[in-house]
Amino acid sequence: MTHNEVARHWIGAEWVDSPHHRQSINPATGEVIGVYADGGVAEAGAAIAAARTAFIDTTWRKDRALRSRVLNELADLFETHFQELSRLLTLENGKVRGEADFEMSLVAPKLRYYAALALTDAGRALQARPGRVSIILREPAGVAGLIVPWNSPVILLVRSLAPALAAGATAVVKMPAQTAQVNAKIAEVIAQAPSLPTGVVNIFTEQGSEGARLIVGSPDVPVISFTGSTATGRMISAAAAKQLKAVGNELGGKTPIVVFDDADVNALLPVLEKAVTVFAGQFCMTGSRLLVQRGIADKVRDGISARLERVRVGPGSDPASDMGPMIDKQNVERVDNIVRDAIASGARSIVRGGPVSDGPLAGGAFYRPTLLEVSGNMPIVAQEVFGPVLVMQVFDTEAEAIQLANATEYGLAASVWSRDADRPLRVASEIDAGTVWINEWASVLDEFEEGGFKQSGIGRLNGLAALELFLESKHITQNVSSRVSEQS
Repeated sequence: MTHNEVARHWIGAEWVDSPHHRQSINPATGEVIGVYADGGVAEAGAAIAAARTAFIDTTWRKDRALRSRVLNELADLFETHFQELSRLLTLENGKVRGEADFEMSLVAPKLRYYAALALTDAGRALQARPGRVSIILREPAGVAGLIVPWNSPVILLVRSLAPALAAGATAVVKMPAQTAQVNAKIAEVIAQAPSLPTGVVNIFTEQGSEGARLIVGSPDVPVISFTGSTATGRMISAAAAKQLKAVGNELGGKTPIVVFDDADVNALLPVLEKAVTVFAGQFCMTGSRLLVQRGIADKVRDGISARLERVRVGPGSDPASDMGPMIDKQNVERVDNIVRDAIASGARSIVRGGPVSDGPLAGGAFYRPTLLEVSGNMPIVAQEVFGPVLVMQVFDTEAEAIQLANATEYGLAASVWSRDADRPLRVASEIDAGTVWINEWASVLDEFEEGGFKQSGIGRLNGLAALELFLESKHITQNVSSRVSEQS
């Protein structure tokens, strides 16, 4: 594909257009940066058919060596196209270049990790009784439907795609319209893998949800992996339940950062700033709740306030920018309405950032970081804002800190800060979250699982457990005693 072409879908190893074209927008300027084919039911149906054919008619599901080779080829290709994809993420997704580079840096290692697992994952065998042998085979479940969000489209695609391919599944991928140009580049990179069989990976872009609904409802797609909001995850689970599909959902979060009196504040503050401003707060693990013990509350409040007020918002392409735009102006308005409602309900405005409505940045979807302090229960304490908004609460005791940290329907991640030898692990064990960091934030490793408690999801991605969603276990048993007696 050339730069001037319409960003199209990649289905059955062919570039596919759609009748309807839409414009891709740079969120930093509001300017048109390209045109994309907007998919739907027809594209989803074609992708499902191609993936199903590839699963049945090729050796993909039975050839571990092939799968490992393809995953390593993809790792090499994503490294080759690192700079192009990073630049596109900055242009279309709004990330500052360092954040775009960070997203891309996660891709190749994850692919190589699952390339290794493709060769090493195994079932088991046992002589359960004299003369009786049983084996467990781990077989791919079939076509996997992957529904990817716009906030980190490259790594969040690969996070589901890599274990799916390692397991031997074929894939139908629904990508978000907000990153259509990035999506087309991803497809172009994947298309270059020399060993990838036709139809194993199929990618289409869709602004609406009709194609995604077809994927969730199709009897030919037994597995769904979705990353996105809790509300959408509930709808997907309900629809998939009609066919008893396997569903992996990584959903919303409201990450508490719990800071005790003995914390290293100097180490905390720069991490806390990034925790609320990375990807303009559009991250499921955004550190959006600050819980501080009373003895250092003033010091932490003053320190983070000063840092947030100095954050320079601007286009991701500007090296001087600390934080890029949100994905669009509709989300800016949504976030600001949440903040306004909280202030009207009694939240104290410590740093009132908000939309940038004048000057050279007015055409973009910029929202300056905001810090609110609350002393009681209100919606903003427990709801996911998905923007650069930090809510601070003060606590007195360890028990109160745990109670506050768990006072939300979410349970994706948390962070605990203390220099005590025992307290951090003790508190971490009491917090209802799938990941708890001690004296750090957002450390995600390929080798270790991540996922949510409560309404933050079902299942796990990363680590060994990510394969489970895409596999079925088959028990085969054989009575060999009669044959042995005949031969004797």
